[in-house]
Amino acid sequence: MLTALCSFVSPPLFTAADIRIIDRHWAGTRPETSLMERAGAATAELAGTLASESGAPVLILAGPGNNGGDALVAARLLALQGFRVLVVSRADPAHLPADAARAWAAWRESGGAILADIPPAQRYSLVIDGLFGVGLQRDISGEDARWIAQANGLDCPKLALDVPSGLDSDSGRIRGCALRADHTLTFLGLKPGLLTADGPDHAGELHLDTLGVDPAILPTTPGVALTQLETRHRLPARARNSHKGLFGHVGIIGGAPGMVGACLIAGRAALRQGAGMATLGILDERIAVDYGEPRLMFAVPEKLADTQLNGLAVGPGLGQSPRAHALLETALAAPCPLLLDADALNLLAGDSALARQVGRRTHPTLLTPHPGEAARLLGVSSGDIQADRVGAAQRLCAQFHAHVVLKGAGSVIAHPGGRYAINTTGGPWLAQAGSGDRLTGMVAALLGQGMEAGDALEAAAWLHGGAAAG
Repeated sequence: MLTALCSFVSPPLFTAADIRIIDRHWAGTRPETSLMERAGAATAELAGTLASESGAPVLILAGPGNNGGDALVAARLLALQGFRVLVVSRADPAHLPADAARAWAAWRESGGAILADIPPAQRYSLVIDGLFGVGLQRDISGEDARWIAQANGLDCPKLALDVPSGLDSDSGRIRGCALRADHTLTFLGLKPGLLTADGPDHAGELHLDTLGVDPAILPTTPGVALTQLETRHRLPARARNSHKGLFGHVGIIGGAPGMVGACLIAGRAALRQGAGMATLGILDERIAVDYGEPRLMFAVPEKLADTQLNGLAVGPGLGQSPRAHALLETALAAPCPLLLDADALNLLAGDSALARQVGRRTHPTLLTPHPGEAARLLGVSSGDIQADRVGAAQRLCAQFHAHVVLKGAGSVIAHPGGRYAINTTGGPWLAQAGSGDRLTGMVAALLGQGMEAGDALEAAAWLHGGAAAG
């Protein structure tokens, strides 16, 4: 049954390897029932609602694997419904997987034709992309790339099956080129690559069909999609008989000369997220009040780092001076949850002793790098980070024994032990100065109110993206 993504609470994320396990298990236990027929039926159902009423044909691109087989089943069912269908494929039926070969034969037996190329100067009501699915292991080039370019240039809706052809289903990186879909119908479960890196720009609106597979046979996976806040992400309702001391005192250290705004933004966000008190340790000693938010308190940074707090954040506008380095060293001994952002991360990247100190902390540590900061921490390029965002977040998590949010398109939140989530809120409107500082303040506020570190990071990321969208 087709289901909108937003109706699921933390649906699991399946890698290409996971999907192969499911396929093998199904084939071994239910050989009489084809998942391909179910996928093709789901495709035909959705395609029937997406195709324009122009009377123009539906163009179906069928590749040499099971993704192409899904498309061929859909072609047959759409034709039975009265749609004009053009199937384009260069696949050799003699070398197709067994289910795909049966789908090819059924299409031909129904009277369906197979074209060797996309007809020129033709209008279409819909394009169905069944060229390459989760099993793609190479960069797309040659005639396949030309077809994708042609499809991208067509003025009609485009529906990708499982993943847009050319998009790596595990990482979200582009393998040479990729279809820009308006809709993606993904089967069995969501794939990480649909939600992060280049995935959101190419997948369009996501639709999930579990194909009626019993969840009990699905493999356990460490990743989930953060589509809604769960109960664990919510703070308890506040009693009317409350006072500020019940909702945490958080500290934020940063604001070197010329960068004070970053610390102010973080502090304001902390108060708006419900912190009972927020104190700023600003390195620029000329600043002693925030006239835009006079509820913020100020303290000498060195004293704030030694204060008993419910949560401490270091980094917004911190700079990398010797004083900043000393403050970070002091903060690492703080007996409370500690969030490190911005220049605090850059200082860690440049000092292996500090980095080791982070790993020895007994209280929760949280890191919130963007790809550039993550690259410096891991000693790689930003391109390496973006090529495998989930893997990069997990490596940071393991190296620093910390909860990590790797910011960007589809922020990845990784936790000690291997568990991770990909956030589904947010968008390009967050690509502006100060966005990361707001996130820092929001996380600090949730930590101060007693939320577990990993839950605070996930909840803040989700709320941050949702608030920006509004």
